[in-house]
Amino acid sequence: MELIRQQCKNNAGAREICHTLLKRCTHLNKLNEGKIIHALLLNSRFRDDLVMQNTLLNLYAKCGDLVYARKLFDEMSSRDVVTWTALITGYSQHDRPQDALLLLPEMLRIGLKPNQFTLASLLKAASGVGSTDVLQGRQLHGLCLRYGYDSNVYVSCAILDMYARCHHLEEAQLIFDVMVSKNEVSWNALIAGYARKGQGDKAFCLFSNMLRENVKPTHFTYSSVLCACASMGSLEQGKWVHALMIKWGEKLVAFVGNTLLDMYAKSGSIEDAKKVFDRLAKRDVVSWNSMLTGYSQHGLGKVALQRFEEMLRTRIAPNDITFLCVLTACSHAGLLDEGRHYFDMMKKYNVEPQISHYVTMVDLLGRAGHLDRAIQFISEMPIKPTAAVWGALLGACRMHKNMELGGYAAECIFELDSHYPGTHVLLYNIYALAGRWNDAAKVRKMMKESGVKKEPACSWVEMENEVHVFVADDDAHPQRREIHNMWEQISDKIKEIGYVPDSSHVLLCMDQQEREAKLQYHSEKLALAFALLNTPPGSTIRIKKNIRICGDCHSAFKFVSKLVEREIIVRDTNRFHHFCDGACSCEDYW
Repeated sequence: MELIRQQCKNNAGAREICHTLLKRCTHLNKLNEGKIIHALLLNSRFRDDLVMQNTLLNLYAKCGDLVYARKLFDEMSSRDVVTWTALITGYSQHDRPQDALLLLPEMLRIGLKPNQFTLASLLKAASGVGSTDVLQGRQLHGLCLRYGYDSNVYVSCAILDMYARCHHLEEAQLIFDVMVSKNEVSWNALIAGYARKGQGDKAFCLFSNMLRENVKPTHFTYSSVLCACASMGSLEQGKWVHALMIKWGEKLVAFVGNTLLDMYAKSGSIEDAKKVFDRLAKRDVVSWNSMLTGYSQHGLGKVALQRFEEMLRTRIAPNDITFLCVLTACSHAGLLDEGRHYFDMMKKYNVEPQISHYVTMVDLLGRAGHLDRAIQFISEMPIKPTAAVWGALLGACRMHKNMELGGYAAECIFELDSHYPGTHVLLYNIYALAGRWNDAAKVRKMMKESGVKKEPACSWVEMENEVHVFVADDDAHPQRREIHNMWEQISDKIKEIGYVPDSSHVLLCMDQQEREAKLQYHSEKLALAFALLNTPPGSTIRIKKNIRICGDCHSAFKFVSKLVEREIIVRDTNRFHHFCDGACSCEDYW
């Protein structure tokens, strides 16, 4: 440093040395070292040099010291487009999108024209202002057209990414389709956009097209595609992507490895998720959270708690998501005392409970049948209960057939959010289970007047890259006769070994015979019959359902797993159910 100090005073060549060192500090994120060089420059002939000042501004902006970056910016006697772009980029990259966007009008007022890097950073900022607010992004798109940058590959990728992040995928697709030169950045932006929007099938189709165009996937590509597979629960497609990664020698870097284990867990293979977890070179809090979530979803509550204690021993600090995973595991397994213990433990790690943690605690108490303790817990909450909190209580009331408290919980929900999903249906179910058909009819009338519609139950099975979807009493499938005949045969056989249809799950006013007939063709039963017809003996059957599995179907599936000697895995909106040898992994607690 003494040598640099002397050169700053005496040697014009020191300008290039300092310039190079500052760029190096920026690249390596060495802010403190950069500050030392800045201090030396303050006493040199280069303190007012515009190029040097821009390099310093870029250092502070890129390294996240935005307060000093702004101070330096305001003190500069002259500014060019590089100066403005450096500060805009700093704000954009460090989650201050509004500050970045506010600089544009000032820049235009003094007659400076933004370049491709300015516009790309502003577009990034526009996508960060609000996930669905696309107005500012559209205005910037117009500015790109005005200045003739829309065909620039760097800017066009930023426009595409902006639309994709704002969930305007039709516009993103249009930009992509007219791009003359598509690189991995443009492919990745659109694939990620579809994956984030929950359109996994389109994301996967686009990935296949990318491979056909001989564009090599990056780690970001794999992460997005695996997220898409996880959202769809597509184990076979996820395995294919994993095999592709192995074939091309890709290493399990942190974020891709985390996405891969999350895909396996959400697609029903907790064993494969564990294998990926064990092979990770470095496990961060996201890795542990993904694994804990997997154990929770698969009903392995006690295993989840063991892994959590192991995580604490590795001195990785849990965050709010970690505790949510642990509390959910306790709720799914009925571990009441453990749940209370871990909820209290959050204080030790300075994690402030969020509304999601309170919802999970109400769910835990309610599922365990402690409805009085659940209502007391709600009354003692330091924050105002939301519709989700009361919804958890309402769900527990439905489970334990408590009409009075269920009605009260529903009233609280209607006051907060009259369109909160599932409220009318749960309340209807409570009254129907109790045979209070007049009250149930009133709820139906409320649903009709409010425009609330019950989501139709459906189940689906993936087979040879084709999805077969079923609804109750489905007669649209090409194999409908064979499917119905198969289930009738299976139904007769499981009745012989102890299955008794539970007609209480038919929430309609009809006689017992009609109720039992209605039970037999639920969507998950038809999906199971189809899978039994079309998969080899001994293979695992995987079924997905868009709502909670029916209690009667849950009972029937246990008997079927024993009868056919096969594992049946059902993924519903709450969790996974692994049926094997007449039992379910949830131990009938879900």
